[in-house]
Amino acid sequence: MFGSDRNPARDAGRVSTAGMVLLPIQFTWPHGGDDVSISGSFNGWTELVRMSQVEGCPNVFKAVCAVPHGSHEYKFFVDGEWRHDEQQPHRNGEYGIVNTFDTLPVPAEVSQHQIPAVILNQTIPRISEEDLRASRYQISAFLAAHTVYELLPESGKVVALAVDLPVKQAFHILAEQGIPVAPLWDFYKGKFVGVISASDFILILRQLGNHGSTLTEEELETHTISAWKEGKARRNGQVDGHGRPIPRHLIFAGPGDNLKDVALKFLQNGVATIPVIHSSLEDGSFPQLLHLASLSGILKCVCRYFKHCSGSFPMLQLPIYAIPLGTWVPRIGESSSRSFAMLRPTCSLSSALNMLVQARVSSIPIVDDNDSLLDIYSRSDITALAKGRAYTHNLNEMTVYQALQLGQDSNIPYEPRTQRFQMCLHTDTLLKVMEQLANPGVRRLVIVEAGSNRVEGIISLSDVFRFLLGNIPRPQCSEETAVLHTD
Repeated sequence: MFGSDRNPARDAGRVSTAGMVLLPIQFTWPHGGDDVSISGSFNGWTELVRMSQVEGCPNVFKAVCAVPHGSHEYKFFVDGEWRHDEQQPHRNGEYGIVNTFDTLPVPAEVSQHQIPAVILNQTIPRISEEDLRASRYQISAFLAAHTVYELLPESGKVVALAVDLPVKQAFHILAEQGIPVAPLWDFYKGKFVGVISASDFILILRQLGNHGSTLTEEELETHTISAWKEGKARRNGQVDGHGRPIPRHLIFAGPGDNLKDVALKFLQNGVATIPVIHSSLEDGSFPQLLHLASLSGILKCVCRYFKHCSGSFPMLQLPIYAIPLGTWVPRIGESSSRSFAMLRPTCSLSSALNMLVQARVSSIPIVDDNDSLLDIYSRSDITALAKGRAYTHNLNEMTVYQALQLGQDSNIPYEPRTQRFQMCLHTDTLLKVMEQLANPGVRRLVIVEAGSNRVEGIISLSDVFRFLLGNIPRPQCSEETAVLHTD
């Protein structure tokens, strides 16, 4: 055992980690003390890393260190004395009895900031490229062999709105019906020409909040959806040589389309809902709106088919931290081209809407000062502002907390609505995550730390399908759960 006056870094050089992918390892000292640190061969024995006392467990201290793959030795420095943990693997070394552990190389396709801290001697599960390709092929073949007919419910209601409806009335209809999107019907053309969604209302409210806006609150009474869409196209420069808006083709599916093609439509266009439209005539006249399809419906078909044979698909049994899936919170000291956005309950609603629009994200987690998940603010929550015409208020003075209250009974104190969002752990298998996302209305899972609910990342439906179908790139313009840099 080391004497209290001896530093084991005295004769050793620091380990070079240049070009290596580092694995975060959580070290634990469960034997008490007042001041506990750790050092080891992973940092060249040159640094004492201070360990933190675990809340509610006064004898337990922990610390996370970035470690290159290989064999390592380490010891704890407890109240001025070098000690080892007899309950962990140990051996005689240059510095007396030292604890030991081994790590394996991190798969190249797994981003470093995605890797969670793991316990000692735990390796990252992997499957061969051959098994991965085989699993993807079988899932792709299944989707290609099944059609949209399987997504159609036996009964249900689908709401469509006329393009000549005033924007304000459309806003209230979506709120009353509890839906975030509705197809648009043009009586003059006799066909569906687009959709109106919560995203449109976010843009409208932002425009109303801008000084010099050409659209006033009073004009919402008479301003039609078609006029808004035309104005939006002009502002975005989507006009022809004569200054007329360029018509955008409606993204839709037919009941006979195969599920793989429809899934690709979702991914390539970055949309969350696709109308299912059928016409018995060759020219497409007299179309019928049958359903609003979503990726969750397609995923439900996949889970139902592969659930009972998942043992033949090693990919489905992998924990999500072991595969390139979702968006993860960068760890301290790590750089990432895709930072992660989170909101505090006291953030202004105006700021939240700006984040959603500028980064083209569909939702942002709401966290406390410890980054523990409280709730989530989504684009669809904007329809709650129709209640009591709250959209006429100054959105800079309304907090996210207050905006979420609008969606609840005013007589009930605000509480985080766990049924509005779903959580998972980084150790959950891909199949378990898929089954959660297959539930109606679920578009993303927030990855949290067990116990503390500290946010670690987000996985969306689109993330899962990109992985299942072969890492399809993200579209430049989309409304998915994504990432955003915030100060």
